[in-house]
Amino acid sequence: MVREIHVDQIVSTVEGLCIKAANILPQDVMEALRRSLEREESPMGKNIINLLIENAQVASTEGVPICQDTGVTVVFVELGQDLHIVGGNLYDAINEGVRRGYINGYLRKSVVSDPIFDRKNTGDNTPAVIYTDVVPGDRLKITVLPKGAGSENMGAVKMLIPADGPQGIKSFVVETVKVAGSNPCPPIIIGVGVGGTMEKAALLSKRALLRKVGEPHPDPKIANLEREILEEVNKLGIGPQGLGGRVTAMAVHIELWPTHIACMPVAVTLQCHAARHAEAVL
Repeated sequence: MVREIHVDQIVSTVEGLCIKAANILPQDVMEALRRSLEREESPMGKNIINLLIENAQVASTEGVPICQDTGVTVVFVELGQDLHIVGGNLYDAINEGVRRGYINGYLRKSVVSDPIFDRKNTGDNTPAVIYTDVVPGDRLKITVLPKGAGSENMGAVKMLIPADGPQGIKSFVVETVKVAGSNPCPPIIIGVGVGGTMEKAALLSKRALLRKVGEPHPDPKIANLEREILEEVNKLGIGPQGLGGRVTAMAVHIELWPTHIACMPVAVTLQCHAARHAEAVL
């Protein structure tokens, strides 16, 4: 039997998720920051992490954004194949929710309609960047991930070849973080996508940011590679906010997809310490 859901419920849910994501840092991120505080040896680095934790606590208590850059609104949707959406279009409903969330939540509107010439602000942070997966069942899962420009600007994609192997991936990720320096507001979370095609790898690297911070990949070989990359990144000495220290990154998350025999595309998405996201299931 097909279940129905009205677009008005989607609109109100997305509105709330936009505000929640901007104001409340998820518990796993807060715990990762506290673990970073224990590992950091630099007095300056410890002080910075303490300030980041305090900032997140104030934002949650006062109901204000963790960061002034409330980002491009990236929305991941899991649409149950037995669910029927009535009263309008799914994407229109999501964008209306984003519009209301950014206006009613007093969040900074940062989206421009023409990325090359006029660069005129749309005034409501729409359109969102939406990715949809059709899945079994009759539920709708919506995850909102605001992506600020400071970290987004430092992402990178490289078309490696199979012969580059794990070492090639490791070298590329570490070099990407080294070039980024303080720009993505460390301590960061590093999302890595490997496989598929160029654009699929980039999407995988973004999805990797939704994993609980520090949760290892279920494949032991990939989990070990994540640990190795994290160790190398933290040897760079960039440290919290780029002012030196042991903790440049809190976690490395790798996601994979099958690819062509001649390819090994790798994408890196860097996420600042304010790893904001919120989700709901309808």
